[in-house]
Amino acid sequence: MENGQPNALPIGEMDSGEKRLNELGYKQELRREMTLFKTLAISFSTMTLFTGITPLYGSSLLYAGPASLVWGWVVVSFFTWFVGIAMAEICSSFPTTGSLYFWAAHLAGPKWGPFASWCCAWLEAIGLIAGIGTQAYAGSQTLQSIILLCTGTNKDGGYLAPKWLFLCMYMGLTIIWAFLNTFALEVIAFIDIISIWWQVVGGLVIVIMLPLVSLTTQSASYVFTHFETAPESTGISNKVYAVILSFLVSQYSLYGYDAAAHLTEETKGADKNGPIAILSSIGIISVFGWAYILALTFSIQDFNYLYDTTNETAGVFVPAQILYDAFYGRYHSSTGAIILLFVIWGSFFFGGLSITTSAARVVYALSRDEGIPFSSTWRKVHPKHKVPSNAVWLCAAICILLGLPILKVNVVFTAITSICTIGWVGGYAVPIFARMVMDEKNFKAGPFYLGKASRPICLVALLWICYTCSVFLLPTFYPISWNTFNYAPVALGVGLGLILLWWLLDARIWFKGPVRNIDIQKGKV
Repeated sequence: MENGQPNALPIGEMDSGEKRLNELGYKQELRREMTLFKTLAISFSTMTLFTGITPLYGSSLLYAGPASLVWGWVVVSFFTWFVGIAMAEICSSFPTTGSLYFWAAHLAGPKWGPFASWCCAWLEAIGLIAGIGTQAYAGSQTLQSIILLCTGTNKDGGYLAPKWLFLCMYMGLTIIWAFLNTFALEVIAFIDIISIWWQVVGGLVIVIMLPLVSLTTQSASYVFTHFETAPESTGISNKVYAVILSFLVSQYSLYGYDAAAHLTEETKGADKNGPIAILSSIGIISVFGWAYILALTFSIQDFNYLYDTTNETAGVFVPAQILYDAFYGRYHSSTGAIILLFVIWGSFFFGGLSITTSAARVVYALSRDEGIPFSSTWRKVHPKHKVPSNAVWLCAAICILLGLPILKVNVVFTAITSICTIGWVGGYAVPIFARMVMDEKNFKAGPFYLGKASRPICLVALLWICYTCSVFLLPTFYPISWNTFNYAPVALGVGLGLILLWWLLDARIWFKGPVRNIDIQKGKV
């Protein structure tokens, strides 16, 4: 201590993640106080156990029956590991809050770096903001079922929330998440620690209790081998096409593990803990997610009744009907189903909160490098809480705009889900492709390094991402009409077209990608 001021830490005592950040040309601005467990909690909460599976379970089950759904999770989990491992290696080398956007710029080199980071940043921003919408929509859908069962049932005069109230719930959740994200990051991290225990304990309760409560359970033969299409309901009779669509629930659920990368500037030892959090999240969700799917599928009482619009849950939410059938069949009461639906709703709440955190970090990183209009406004960090609060509210406002068509359009969730998945997962492809084709001698490896295995792993990951993005553009029901049309290709085509046009006409002149805020005098980065 000299003159009342604390001495600077010697470079040898600097956090390894902060040291690498400085080498890359960025000074530490956000608080670096998150541990591995807190980072894992946020990453796990972004993927979430229930939020991906629950809203798409019913449609995926209908396409090709239980066997395709159950084994689809295993297949998708296998390929997800390739993507996660490829990203973990890059995260270890580039522990910055911009994550994929920053990775793309540096891996693509000085010539293509600006364009790669431009594409990656916008894809990721679109995916994450749409991701907030998916959580808000599915959370509102779960709340709609809770209200219906609490006020009776669809058969006994229960209240099924109309579209205007559904939209109000959607907007309310979005605003609450934005409000919570304006507090210090420790508050969010604390809530996400609650989230991980909520989902682990709640998940175990549902997975164990549901089959035990059900009066009857399906046979293992039915769950693991039964295959049937439903052309009378979906309009799809081609078996291969039906199987492809039945995998959508798994492909939608198994991403979001890059959330740990968004928080690396705020994580202690991020070059080590970031990759660990990414891979741990995939492992936990792979196991728990499959168990949740099995619990739901074994507990089905009457397959056809699940989709009957005159059933107790109005045929709008298949998992809710499975829970109702189990508890009402044994106890003649829907209380148990309501409690478990509340557990699932909590998962949507925590997931939306975490995705809002990640979305704001991407907008902050992009605005810090002058990549969006009015960047000076969105890159401001709250002087007290040290969080990008303006970016948080921008994400919330756009998310609310995405939800406005709920009042008129019946396929809003399909469109938002597709936009979210293609944008989010598509953003993974840019740095992975750049890593695969770059000269190995130019890659400065972190503690997690794949060596010669890097290129094959990146190739498999890239092909899987391309396949995933392609299938989310497909029609999901036939015949195609205004009520069944998947609007994602049009929405993405227009949005990405405008972004690329902006690049060609203007942004390529001035946008240089991540902008250093530390002068590097010597040394290769």
